[in-house]
Amino acid sequence: MAKFLSRDINLMEFQISHSNKQKLKPFYDDPDSMLPDVEAYASWLLKHPSALNSFDCIMKEAKGKKVVVFLDYDGTLSPIVEDPDKAFMSTEMRAALREVAKQFPTSIISGRSRDKVKEFVQLNNVCYAGSHGLDIMQPPKSRDKKGNEGAFQPAKLFLPAIQEISMELEHKIRETQGSKIEDNMFCISVHYRKVPPQDQGNLKEKVKSVVENRPEFRLTEGKMVIEVRPSIEWNKGDALNYLLHTLGFSNADDVLSLYIGDDQTDEDAFKVIAGKREGFPIVVSSIPKETKAWYSLRDPSEVLAFLLRLAKWNKSQASFLQLDYI
Repeated sequence: MAKFLSRDINLMEFQISHSNKQKLKPFYDDPDSMLPDVEAYASWLLKHPSALNSFDCIMKEAKGKKVVVFLDYDGTLSPIVEDPDKAFMSTEMRAALREVAKQFPTSIISGRSRDKVKEFVQLNNVCYAGSHGLDIMQPPKSRDKKGNEGAFQPAKLFLPAIQEISMELEHKIRETQGSKIEDNMFCISVHYRKVPPQDQGNLKEKVKSVVENRPEFRLTEGKMVIEVRPSIEWNKGDALNYLLHTLGFSNADDVLSLYIGDDQTDEDAFKVIAGKREGFPIVVSSIPKETKAWYSLRDPSEVLAFLLRLAKWNKSQASFLQLDYI
């Protein structure tokens, strides 16, 4: 594979230019959770093969390189559930993620607030980026001498306006049955999983009316959620590049990035990795969908299996090196 395209990054220029023992049922009103057309899915898999079935092929490219792992949260490390406040990851997933993070630099880039996703994951050896990468915890090696986390927040100037929009949205949609506003600090998420289908269009119009006269903000849509975000050139792909830079890997030619995600917002990160051609974008989906990812995993259970194999693979490589040394 070709090596990473070098990219000079000046940080000052990044500005605007609980252990889960409860069984939770996935929320099947989400189109990505519906049972797929078997024939269509099989055809799609020819273009986006299973990362589990292709594991040996993928890791063949990783030999002698520094593997860096990036993950989304909802729909990747946890199932999509009806109540977004109950999107807990399993104890098995947490254990697998902990083991992977011990062996590889590991980051979670989520649309949730950074504090919320950290509360879900409960691991200190992982780097967290919230609000689709607008709020990034400094990796351990980049922190100050006292170990303070610090954060990179390219949309910090938007906070007062975001808070104002949040209050206006609360007033606008409070009578819409089943709607839920989630404050993700630099992103406001309006969930409509519990909103009756006949009311969902009206809810979206209400959200649009709050933003339509604010050109500094834009709307994006995810799985049963509409989001208000600052209109700046920054996305999960930029967050990935920033993290690679702060980890000291932006100009390295011996790095292989793995990014696993299920959401439309993850496509920006897939595009970055595919463009560099030094890594593997992996989409999580049980149905055929347009994606820039090269490989696929069906659901969080397959993500778990992939992470377990990844940790086991690295340990086996270490054992081989010890035998060679002996």
